[in-house]
Amino acid sequence: MQYRKFGTTGKTVSALGFGAMRLPTRGKESDVDEPAAVEMLRYAVDHGVNYVDTAYGYHGGNSEVVVGKALEDGYRDKVLLATKSPIYKVEKTGDFDRFLDQQLTRLRTDRVDLYLLHCLQAKYWPKMQQLGVFDWAHGARADGRIGRLGFSFHDRCDVFKEIVDAYDWSFCQIQYNLVNEDVQAGTEGLEYAAGKGLAVVIMEPLFGGTLACPPPPVREIWQPTGKDPADLALRWLWDKPEVSLVLSGMSTLEQVRRNVASADRSGVGGLDEQERQLVRRVQETYLGLSPIPCTKCGYCMPCPNGVDIPLNLELFNNATVFQGSSKALCRNLYNGLPEAQKAKTCEACGTCEENCPQGIEIAQSMEAIAKHFG
Repeated sequence: MQYRKFGTTGKTVSALGFGAMRLPTRGKESDVDEPAAVEMLRYAVDHGVNYVDTAYGYHGGNSEVVVGKALEDGYRDKVLLATKSPIYKVEKTGDFDRFLDQQLTRLRTDRVDLYLLHCLQAKYWPKMQQLGVFDWAHGARADGRIGRLGFSFHDRCDVFKEIVDAYDWSFCQIQYNLVNEDVQAGTEGLEYAAGKGLAVVIMEPLFGGTLACPPPPVREIWQPTGKDPADLALRWLWDKPEVSLVLSGMSTLEQVRRNVASADRSGVGGLDEQERQLVRRVQETYLGLSPIPCTKCGYCMPCPNGVDIPLNLELFNNATVFQGSSKALCRNLYNGLPEAQKAKTCEACGTCEENCPQGIEIAQSMEAIAKHFG
């Protein structure tokens, strides 16, 4: 296993982190196959993984329960344990303590090393400040229940930078992969946070697993090379010095074995020129599969009605090109947008279409997107 610095915290973490959002189940999302999940997690730790990530809501709350059981028998002391506060459920300051104490009970521990505000975005950011989340976190750190404070993020890069600058965070967690370089925080946010000394944890490195099972036009590029799409997508991330750790949500022991093997080969500068060219071809092909030719130039903005036009087009393109978990992720992100930013708010005034250099029929696209996600 390769290890990397975790920002300026002084901690050293395995290149691969175990994400407990996609544990094996017996059918229902909340019915985790506990023996299989425990075997997977302990295999990962036995092979050098020292970072385990879960959250209050994963698997209907059972992810934390299973992780707690897996970390018994001495495994808890071998890892940095991270979980997330369900800020979308917080209504008053006392809720921070209520949820954290419940999580500690589930996890069978008296502390979590890393605690994140889950899915911190423009929708929840003002409320967190009003409820005094930073004062609360200071108290929770003082009494030993949490170690470092961070946040996970799904929103625009300008919002990301505002949040990064608002507090002395230790780390953050962003969605990032070889087809999401300009999505949400993106490369700009990655470099910004790392430049501020934050450790940057990557989630969705395989975009819900879809990069490991590419569509036919992309598969035709991979096959002659003999390269494993998942392996190269992971090593593409580890090639970047700003990346502190890559989380993978694994569902089978075989996936754990393969990802551990990839992490063993990881490192900054680990890609050769042939592999870099292959990645560029794959990126271009994915881009060409998008049904709406939006380049995210931003000329369509601002919308008089507040619609985030580029984001709606991006979510629709991704949901169309990518299937499976990533399609569901795009739907969840759309549903989580403020109402004014959703495609359904479009009044077809035509202002944006006059300014679009690609000639996109935006009003028609917004109608289709509203129906698709509605």
